[in-house]
Amino acid sequence: MSQVRESIEVNVPVRAAYDQWTQFETFPAFMEGVERIEQRTDTLTHWVTKLGGVTREFDAEITEQIPDRKVAWVTVGGQSEQSGLVTFQPIDPSHTEVTLMMDFDPEGMAETLGDKLGFVDRQVKGDLKRFKHFIEDRGNPTGAWRGQV
Repeated sequence: MSQVRESIEVNVPVRAAYDQWTQFETFPAFMEGVERIEQRTDTLTHWVTKLGGVTREFDAEITEQIPDRKVAWVTVGGQSEQSGLVTFQPIDPSHTEVTLMMDFDPEGMAETLGDKLGFVDRQVKGDLKRFKHFIEDRGNPTGAWRGQV
């Protein structure tokens, strides 16, 4: 099992950063390799990803969600095993630290080599930078889900 942890400061209030993160269907706008996400229930999403020419489909279940604090998930079924946690820490009224932590199991030689070469770390860092630009350029989230799991 491999792990990655990356943080970024976004220039929006914690509520805006958190609310945007709950809009899973917008992830393809800032997550490289994510083709599509369907929100099936309040706690279940279906993902289609394409990285290095390999397409994968899997479901992810939200295991914990606390507004303005965190979202945790684990994959269920499908072709990818991972779990993760994203946290939101207010720095001041208009700045938030977003930290993404993931545990994942690389499949096959290509994914194992890519992991060892730091591909996943760079991917997550790039995704967080694109999230930062996405929410900062908009100023407001595209929607919100304020429920608790």
